[in-house]
Formats: sequence, structure tokens, C-alpha cells
Amino acid sequence: MTVAATPAPSPATAGEQSGVRLARSRRNAELSLLLLAMALVAAYGATVEANLLDTVTPDFWMPAAALGAVFLGLHLVIRFLAPFADPALLPAVALLNGLGVGFLRRIDLGEAPVAERESLAIFAGIGGRQLAWTLAAVILAAGLLALMRDHRSVSRYAYTLGLAGIVLVMLPAVLPSSISEINGAKLWIRVGGFSIQPGEFAKLALLVFFAYYLVRKREVLSLASRRFLGIDFPRGRDLGPVVGVWLVSLLVLVFEKDLGTSLLYFGMFVVTLYIATERVSWLLIGLVLFFGGAYLAYFLGSTVGGPFANFYLRAEIWMDPFADPTDKGYQLVQGLLALGTGGLFGAGPGGGQPDILPEVQNDFIFAGLGEELGLFGLSALLVVYLLIVERGLRAALAVRDSFGKLLAGGLAFTLGLQVFVIVGGISKLIPLTGQTTPFLSAGGSSLMANWLLIAVLLRVSDGARRPVGGSASKAARPTGGAPEQLHGAPTEVIKP
Repeated sequence: MTVAATPAPSPATAGEQSGVRLARSRRNAELSLLLLAMALVAAYGATVEANLLDTVTPDFWMPAAALGAVFLGLHLVIRFLAPFADPALLPAVALLNGLGVGFLRRIDLGEAPVAERESLAIFAGIGGRQLAWTLAAVILAAGLLALMRDHRSVSRYAYTLGLAGIVLVMLPAVLPSSISEINGAKLWIRVGGFSIQPGEFAKLALLVFFAYYLVRKREVLSLASRRFLGIDFPRGRDLGPVVGVWLVSLLVLVFEKDLGTSLLYFGMFVVTLYIATERVSWLLIGLVLFFGGAYLAYFLGSTVGGPFANFYLRAEIWMDPFADPTDKGYQLVQGLLALGTGGLFGAGPGGGQPDILPEVQNDFIFAGLGEELGLFGLSALLVVYLLIVERGLRAALAVRDSFGKLLAGGLAFTLGLQVFVIVGGISKLIPLTGQTTPFLSAGGSSLMANWLLIAVLLRVSDGARRPVGGSASKAARPTGGAPEQLHGAPTEVIKP
């Protein structure tokens, strides 16, 4: 009896089957983590109702279910359009976004009359608006994943995006204060009942330009002129780009009256420059320039005043908020008291008094959460942020092209720096800023911009984890360029 031999699968076919199994496994892990995140959001909502209403209503799960449906839709988009993307990014961001919506709804419940609390609709108040903004932001992120099938294709528009980023950064500074200033910082554009913070979108456009520019110029910027204390310093003629960005950040500090935005733009350029060149000297030069510029602005504010007066006032409040705890230092003092009241374990969700904090739904949402979740709860939130940043940096290390490394590394650092700036402000580590806490604070501009940031990280991580070779890999290649090169960009891979 003769048995026909079954032909062995070709290496390409075996590789494709292995890639499909790997992609399915990652997406199943993402789905499991996403369901766990929504379960935690539902538990948070139930605890809030138990503390505020002395009962748990039958509809406590509805906000979490609405969020879960939105995030499940994005999960399906990722499953089909970015199957090899990092499975931890979406659940981590969904958890933060869900807790942010839950805390904002907690504020709505606390401010509503006692008789109306149990019947408060899920789309009512600040929490309801944030839920609607979440839907819009997730749809925007899904659209970006559908349009940008390969992260390298965006480099074709680097100079256009760079110009658009500069315009978006400077636009609030030249507009009248009546439509651009809130709480002393000129970061907004308000027309009627609509408002937008263009700087949130500017950071994404500028990062694309920085990554493309530094890939092309990294060899020149890596050259050293002299060595001092074991550190190679660049040539004087190569300081032009960093000095230019420094001047722009000082203009933001002076005319938009916001230290956080200035630090964010300058910091993301210097760190992207460091990633590109691996020169510690650029970090030292950046720190000297920024702190020197901040001190200069403070000195001019104390002597000249004018456009420097606002930064001088913020610095004075930072150094001694208890000098005027009922007026100028009231917000910072109340934030510090909320953090102190929370202690290690907090008063429990719904058990604090966050409504006392000015702007608790925006700048001081971390302090409001600290009162109810305590040090352990805030530490857990910071660990989730750290996980997102770490996954972004891992994608930067794994991706095979230089542009992708700089783009993902810059995006991950920018998110981490923004969290540092806002947490540092409310804890009195640095002067108060006008930055929002990513995914937690109320506001559509911040939420949409940060979801776009996550969409780009998902696309880069998909390219980094996609198996080399086979039809899946070929399908991911952009037209008009080699896999490692676009528009004359160097083909070498930056060393991690």
C-alpha cells in the first residue's frame, strides 16, 4: 500500500501562517485586556454611586458599556488594519480615558441636586461631553490608521506639517486676549461656544518635521568639535537649529504666558535630537538654554514687567503659594491640601470634595483624583502612563527605519513629558502650567490630539512587529521608496 506524500509548505507560506497566528494572538490579548479595563471603569462608577448616592443604581454600568462599545470598534479596526500592533497600548489608554470620564461624571453627580442624582443621564454634564468627545477622538484615530497604512508615508509632508505646526503654535499669541486667553495663558481659540487648543495638534505636526529633518541632518549634528569632561560637544556652527527652537519656545513662554507649552516644544526637539545623534552634549546644551531662558524671563518680569509679568507672577506663586492662600495662591494651595488629604489610600471614589478645587476638570484633575484615590491610586495611574511611554519607546527600538525610530521615540517622550509637566505643577515641583492631563482632563482638543498620537504609535509598532518577508510585509511597504529610505533619508538604522 502506497501513501502519497504531503508536500511540505513553502517557507513563505509557513511564515505567513505563523504571522497570522501571532497577529491573532496579540489581538486576542488586546481584547482581554480591554474587557478588564472596562470592568475596572464599571467598578469605579459603582463605587462612586455607592459613596454619593448610598446605593448603586441599575444603570451604573452604562457609561462603561458605552465606552466599551467605542473602544471595541477601534479594536476591530486595529485587528484588520494594524494586526501586529502592540496589544497593550489600546487597553492602557482606554483605562485612563474611561477613568477620566468616570471622574468627570462623579463631579456632575456631586454638583447635581440630591433628588436628581439617580436620574442623571450618561450624556449629561461634563462627563457626558467627555464621552461624546471620546467617540469623536476614537473615530479620528481609526481614520488616521485607515489613511496612514505606513508611518513612513507621512514624511512626504514633513515640511508642510512643520509650517502648519509653527502657525498653530503662534496663532493664539497674535489673537486678541478676549478669544485666546484663559486663566492667564493664551493657548486657545474661542469663537462663540466653540473652543480649540491648536497647540495640542501642533506638537504632532512638529514631531513629524523634527524626525524627518534630524534623519537627514544627523550626520552633521553628530560631529564633535571638542571634548570636555569626557563629553563630546558639537561645533558652534551646528547650534543653529537648537537655538532657533529655543527662541521659538521663549516666544511661547513670553507671549502665550505658559511655561508648560514652552517646555514641551523645546524638550521634544532636544530629546529627538539626542535620539538621532546619541550625543549627551545636546541634552546639556538644551537644559542650559531652557533654564537660562526661564531665569531671564523671570528677571525681566521682576524689572521690566510687560509680557514677562505673567511668568514672574507664576514663579512667585510657585515659590511661596501660602503667601496669598486666599487669592493668587488659592488654586495651588487647594491642590496641595487635596493631595495631603488623600493620604495613602484616599477617601474613596466619590468620597472627597473635588468641587472645591478650581479647574478640577482640567488642570487639577490629578489633584482631585489624588484626594479620592490616595498615593497608591495616583501611583497606579502613573504606572499606566509609564507603560504607554515604555511601549512607545519599545516600538522605536524595534522599528527598522530611522524616521520611525525618531517619530515613535519623540511621541512617547512627549506624552511622558506632558504628564511630568502637569503633575509637577500641581505638586509644586515646577510652576503651574496650562497643560491638560492626557486622556483624563476634560476637553476635546487634548483628547483628540492624544488619540492621534496613540494611532501613530500603533502604526509604528505594527510596522516594527510585522514579520520581515512574505506578502504581509510587502503590503506594508510604501510606494515610491525602498523599505528603509524615503526622499533621500539615510538607510542606516539608529543604534538603540
